[in-house]
Amino acid sequence: MTPQQIDLIRSSFAKIHRSRDESAGLFYQRLFTLAPDARRLFTTDIEAQGRKLMDTLAIAVATLRDPATLTRLLEGLAKRHVGYGATAAHYEYVGAALLWMLEQRLGSEFTPAVKAAWVELYGEVSGAMQRLAREAAEPVH
Repeated sequence: MTPQQIDLIRSSFAKIHRSRDESAGLFYQRLFTLAPDARRLFTTDIEAQGRKLMDTLAIAVATLRDPATLTRLLEGLAKRHVGYGATAAHYEYVGAALLWMLEQRLGSEFTPAVKAAWVELYGEVSGAMQRLAREAAEPVH
């Protein structure tokens, strides 16, 4: 990611984080519309889950210039998501729901450059999480 993309992500995230409960609510509303079967993966209160989502995003956004810390965060997330039953298809739905929520919350500030930065970030994060999940699932010889 370029420094400009990181700046765009940070500034746009700051805007949606101000109303994090609404942002998370929109995200999950869209996710469950796109993938109704994903609802079964969430056994906790969805509002509490929304706060966890926004807190995790905040940590990820804050560590964009610190790849080692971001990788440690993703390793833990990937292992937990394997346990939840997340599949490659779920990662696609999450990405679509994230971009949709950003567009809804940012309106005209969701420019092509902002979208491209988030697409880049989500591609890197979801790719790393899926790779780490596969590695965690592989038997040790």
